[in-house]
Amino acid sequence: MYFLHGPEPWFIDSIERHIEAHALPEAQKAFNQVILYGKDVDANTVTDNARRYPMMSEHQVVILREAQMMRELKDLETYLKNPQPSTILVICHKHKKFSGKKLLDLASKSGVVFESKKLYENQVFDWVRDHIRSLGFDITTHATNLLIEYLGTDVSVIVLELEKLALHLEKGVTINEEHIEEYIGISREYNVFELNKALGMRDVAKVSRILQNFAANPKRNPDVVVIGSLANYFARLYQLHFLRSEPDAVQAKKLGLRSTYPLREYKQALRNYPLSKTMEVISTLKQYDLMSKGVEYSSTGKDESALLKELVWKILN
Repeated sequence: MYFLHGPEPWFIDSIERHIEAHALPEAQKAFNQVILYGKDVDANTVTDNARRYPMMSEHQVVILREAQMMRELKDLETYLKNPQPSTILVICHKHKKFSGKKLLDLASKSGVVFESKKLYENQVFDWVRDHIRSLGFDITTHATNLLIEYLGTDVSVIVLELEKLALHLEKGVTINEEHIEEYIGISREYNVFELNKALGMRDVAKVSRILQNFAANPKRNPDVVVIGSLANYFARLYQLHFLRSEPDAVQAKKLGLRSTYPLREYKQALRNYPLSKTMEVISTLKQYDLMSKGVEYSSTGKDESALLKELVWKILN
């Protein structure tokens, strides 16, 4: 018995695929492997299939996909009180945690209950690197950060892009920014990291070039993503104002940095953004974040590039 549930579907799908591929020899699957879908079946159908005896095999496999769409899922409690020993039952309840404690308790007594949680932001970096290494590659720190900044923490989205990337590279290659730009489309020169850095240094010419590139590629650089990255950057600057007397190692840990190396950039930016200005920028970012999401009125209308230019102008002035 495997009860797989939770908001992160990729881990559930991975476990289910592994069971489907390896629980039975290929020759036994035709008669002893059944795949059901929650929207099409009820608890009686699942139970009837689970109570069948395997044909010329020690086990049969019954997989219930999209279990969150089955109204009578709790009715499986009757079966789980006395499950068929020769049946491997896999229940995949995706996109949300299952709340039926009694059913989960019964499932755990006769098998495995796995809650598939979303990764926390501070877990994504290590997970991406580990997953890439499992595919036979390595990746630079900057390329990893670039992926996460643009793709977010949705494991399914990250894996999809990494698998597409892997198709173009030989095993053992170290993935860098050039690979990310060529095969995924995230520019190594015109990206949110470089915009943050240019704003921190008040490099107006570089900021202008990046904004022109963003305007030419709005789908790659949506306002919501850019403003979110800027908010993280200036939030760290705000924290750093109150950590000036701390050792570098403490500052890096408090800011959520993986090393003390990026501190040099933040400390340079501190000279350009005193505390009062940093607070003003954070307030401005909050306002423009609401505008980009249509919550507040924007004088630029629906022109995303104009909204971002206006925001950046206010940050620099």
